[in-house]
Amino acid sequence: MSRTARPRCRAVLAALSCCVALGCGTGTEPQDDQPSPPSSAPTAAGQGVVTWASSAGRVGEAADGRGYRLMVHTSVGGSGLRVRLSNAFGDQPVTFDNVHAGLQRDGAALVPGSNRRLTFGGVRSVTVPAGGIVYSDPLPGHVPAGRTLAVSLYVPRAGGALTGHWMAMQTSYTTDGDHTAQESAARWKQRTGSWSYLDAVTVRPRAETGAVVALGDSITDGWQSTTDRDRRWPDYLARRLATSGTTVKGVANAGIAGNKLLLDGPGQSALNRLQRDALSLPGVRTVFLFQGVNDIKAEPGATGAALITGYRRLIDRAHAAGKCVVGATIAPYKGWQEWDPAGEAVRQQVNTFIRDSGEFDAVTDFDRVLRSPRDPERMLPVFDGGDHLHPNDKGMRAMADAVDPRTLDCGTG
Repeated sequence: MSRTARPRCRAVLAALSCCVALGCGTGTEPQDDQPSPPSSAPTAAGQGVVTWASSAGRVGEAADGRGYRLMVHTSVGGSGLRVRLSNAFGDQPVTFDNVHAGLQRDGAALVPGSNRRLTFGGVRSVTVPAGGIVYSDPLPGHVPAGRTLAVSLYVPRAGGALTGHWMAMQTSYTTDGDHTAQESAARWKQRTGSWSYLDAVTVRPRAETGAVVALGDSITDGWQSTTDRDRRWPDYLARRLATSGTTVKGVANAGIAGNKLLLDGPGQSALNRLQRDALSLPGVRTVFLFQGVNDIKAEPGATGAALITGYRRLIDRAHAAGKCVVGATIAPYKGWQEWDPAGEAVRQQVNTFIRDSGEFDAVTDFDRVLRSPRDPERMLPVFDGGDHLHPNDKGMRAMADAVDPRTLDCGTG
């Protein structure tokens, strides 16, 4: 269960900027004072609320003349849909043309009449420089919550590194040429398990509505949950929030498989990507932090003191941006090949800090929810996805059920 800790949320200083390097070097220390990439996003408040997001990284090589039909699931409904396209990890400009958004009917096929063109500054084509991101103009009309949205992109010119999210746990589609306006699936035969270029979708819901961003690793990313069924723990949380009394309805998933709190590796570290993947998203009130196991089981593993220092740095930066931070204890992973008693001791030390320090605005005890009463260093078998580290669908749901929605409704933005 969650508990509310000593409140520390205030709208104070502007968010400290963090490193958004163009590469993804291994073992890079956090560089909190480096600038974020260029962006067309307005900085004023009231620009909407994030309804879906993923964390970007370098996922391969870009190619000219490719089409992408990307399937994402909305968490909160509203008008004025906007998409955020990212070239944050690219090393060359990329041009987007004929971007459309519609509702999925089946596979790559769309609901008739739902596929509509998005513009950028009033025109249908936009070129994003290396390291940049761009928001579309708002699209008139209402987008429902809890629906699969298809965002179709045509990329006539691209090169170098492709920015995206490699482990989507969601089937999307690619093709040669521009077929973005088509609602049928006739030209969309090539399947992909990654999202390319698209990293956020926003809407304008009711004025008081806000969002939470889940900053995490492969467990948050959804590994071992069922593909195409939206059973990651943030998905279950979004469904809970839709019927809860809290005004926080939007949920952004900022999980990256293999990600660490302290060091870059698969994706930038949580400290290095905090600004782009969490604080910059419209309408976010609360950062839900669930990271640390990859730092612990690395070789060499992080110490408890280093992780605690990292948590404190992240909390301070989020508070400076007027956001609350909910901390989640690190789940048991005995049986995973990299588990050892030394790492377990660090996990226990860090979990004691998360539970008892009072430095988080609230705490959700995932360790207590997932652990076996017979062997607390192991995950309960009914929740184990099979590798003793990643929960299955039942475990994902139990995690979401452990979050107290009231603890998410505290940031002022």
